[in-house]
Amino acid sequence: MKKLLLLLVVIYGFTTAQAQGVKNFIDQPYIEVTGSSKIEIVPDEIYISIEIKEDDSKGKKEVEQLEKKMISALSSMGVDVKRDLSILDFSSDFKEYWYKKSSIRNDKKYQLIVNSGQMAGQVYYQLEKIGISNLAILKTDHSKIEAFRQEVKVKAIKAAQQKARSMAEAIGQTIGKALYVQERNFRPYRNRMVNRAFKAESDAAQRNMPDIDFEKIVLEYEIVVYFMLE
Repeated sequence: MKKLLLLLVVIYGFTTAQAQGVKNFIDQPYIEVTGSSKIEIVPDEIYISIEIKEDDSKGKKEVEQLEKKMISALSSMGVDVKRDLSILDFSSDFKEYWYKKSSIRNDKKYQLIVNSGQMAGQVYYQLEKIGISNLAILKTDHSKIEAFRQEVKVKAIKAAQQKARSMAEAIGQTIGKALYVQERNFRPYRNRMVNRAFKAESDAAQRNMPDIDFEKIVLEYEIVVYFMLE
């Protein structure tokens, strides 16, 4: 019985303390405002998948030959192949060989990162010339996305502060310290999975080097702030 009574006293004390804390917060004169900010960023990381198959050209060139030509073509464009080119998948069709006794086909898939739509267009154009046409955009991103995200949040909270200051001045008061801050990711950013294949729409498109215009990355945040009124 004593233990039960002690437990009830503890629960009552905890509940009272919580209620008192809420009461103290609500009883303070404050103003609630929402600040927002938005920024649009041109992506500087464009991820391209490149697939090389043995039947990519009429001459049935081997994967190794096409790979060497691809690396040479990319290097001539100023691409750092050691840094920006990586193998996504390498497969040999052994199953088909054992069941059908046909020749083994080796296919390779690569991931290439370029920093602009113009460079992406150059990659398509140059690889098309050597017989590699299985290209697709995987996603777009920005190398400084975190810095931009923080910049947008700071602008949003400053906008909230300015709004609160203007509203307080309208009633002859000033704002004090912030009592409460809540971040709302109004437009969540995701790495865009584009899945867009490069395809020439006409002979003229094949003759001209395309400059691909990618959708901008949009970062938008809202910050809710309670400021004390003085």
